[in-house]
Amino acid sequence: MARTSIVIVGAGIMGQGLAEAVANSGTEVTLIDKTTKLAEQGVKGISESIDREIERWGLTKSDKKAILSRIFPSSDLSETEDAEIVIEAIPEDLKLKRALFERLDKICKKDAVMITNTGTLSISEIGATTERPQKIIGMHFLNPVTKIPLVEIVKGLKTDDATFQRAVEFAELLNKKWITVHEYPGYVTTRIIVPLLNEAMHVLMEGVATAEDIDQAMKLGFGFNVGPLTLADMMGLDVVMSWMENLLEELSEHKYNPCPLLRKLVRAGHLGVKTGSGFFEYDEEGNKLEGSGLATGMAKSGA
Repeated sequence: MARTSIVIVGAGIMGQGLAEAVANSGTEVTLIDKTTKLAEQGVKGISESIDREIERWGLTKSDKKAILSRIFPSSDLSETEDAEIVIEAIPEDLKLKRALFERLDKICKKDAVMITNTGTLSISEIGATTERPQKIIGMHFLNPVTKIPLVEIVKGLKTDDATFQRAVEFAELLNKKWITVHEYPGYVTTRIIVPLLNEAMHVLMEGVATAEDIDQAMKLGFGFNVGPLTLADMMGLDVVMSWMENLLEELSEHKYNPCPLLRKLVRAGHLGVKTGSGFFEYDEEGNKLEGSGLATGMAKSGA
């Protein structure tokens, strides 16, 4: 029996952000991962995120207590059995997502809305593994979920109007502005941002400027709130690279071929904020360390 009407599968960074956003709306949510320990680690990550907001006066200790009281960690996929909305937030891998939706199709009730949070993959291809492709829809939330006011609602080939409307209601529950997207690789945000991030990485790799100066140029020159290299670190360099690889496979356009420097950083385990090192260095709370950005010589040498 499902504990809540909203269930999130995947307790990583995106799942944590979604669970916090749902709980902050006053709604209870179940957060599922492969093991209860992983799900509990997800809740711990939410707790630490809230602590950082408390330090910035964004939330109070009472807010934290209320939010955490609405999140239930679990490893039991049968928790989705009576859920109204099930949100998938696992890694950006088509085989993994298709396998999960095939399992969910056998568990979830027939009128449940099944949402995939993907930035590049085909909603129709994911939905094709189920007996209810009309109930499958994409909602591409951007990280950090609790701060970015936008969500892309992505219709698959067979997504029906009722499912779309329920996705809209869910977006509004989370106080998100939404745009309608008709399925196409990369949708709107990922398709536009990925070449920009990739080009910034090439500019760094080619020794044109330091990471700090590249970000400063885009912030002051074009009004970006965050520079492209900092943004990539925030998203997770492994995630950004997976987006590029998926788009390259789908569209066969060279602009999506991951920069060699990005590949080098990912292979070395420097994934950005979540590992404390990427194009910049970060402290345990995710704050950028001043003067830590890759310089031209460092980028060329592969540091």
